[in-house]
Amino acid sequence: MTGMDAVSECERIARAFLAARAAGTALAAYPGAMPATMAEAYAIQDAAIARDGRRIGGWKVGRIAPELVGHYGDNRIAGPIFADEIARDGAAMPVYAGGFAAAEAELLLRFGDVGDREHDIDTVRDCITEVRVGIEIASSPFAGINRHGPAVTASDYGNNKGLVLGPPIADWRDLDLIAMPVELRIDGKPVGAATMETMLDGPFGSALFLIRTLRRRRIAIAPGTWVSAGAITGVHPIRPGERAEALFDGRISVGCRITP
Repeated sequence: MTGMDAVSECERIARAFLAARAAGTALAAYPGAMPATMAEAYAIQDAAIARDGRRIGGWKVGRIAPELVGHYGDNRIAGPIFADEIARDGAAMPVYAGGFAAAEAELLLRFGDVGDREHDIDTVRDCITEVRVGIEIASSPFAGINRHGPAVTASDYGNNKGLVLGPPIADWRDLDLIAMPVELRIDGKPVGAATMETMLDGPFGSALFLIRTLRRRRIAIAPGTWVSAGAITGVHPIRPGERAEALFDGRISVGCRITP
């Protein structure tokens, strides 16, 4: 495929996903040639962001399965979270009926001034001004989005459909966040429990990954941008009419209601 053909294919796929998202309709199949690399996936994502036009208020970060890291050249993916899809605790969050829909308990980090210096896992903490508990809503018109590898997932906004901001963790700098127990419930029933020890180098590793990835893509991180640092208890399928609630450290909760 020539360079011009590749650009055209990226645009066609981006337009198809945007049209399905706008109409709230499901896609029975992937709308074009599936991306085989993260570069191809981000080219589609960038085309969709440019055509979408909404302000980005945050980014989701997801993990690439260990056995796929060598092929894709990284251990995480990123996708935009638009400002008009960031909601408060208790909000109604829409998903795509007939598509993919899941809820994920996540720690949310708010960037201050990232600057242009090179960061490491220690200095990246200085870029964070606030930490909250939250729920990422993962949803795409394409029901099979997570079954074809991380590049396909990344190509449709990283499979994101919104973010629920829970209460802040006021003393986060003094806590061992990695060891904090987290539980997700759907309609009051526990469906997953874990700590952030499952998250590679933890939530601050996700923030560091995002800084480096967006710099390569020439995307600036404005102060106030949120990063949803990755699923802690897993990716839990959810349906319209159900309620998701995440409980952090046995004392801090955040919830939302799912709508079609």
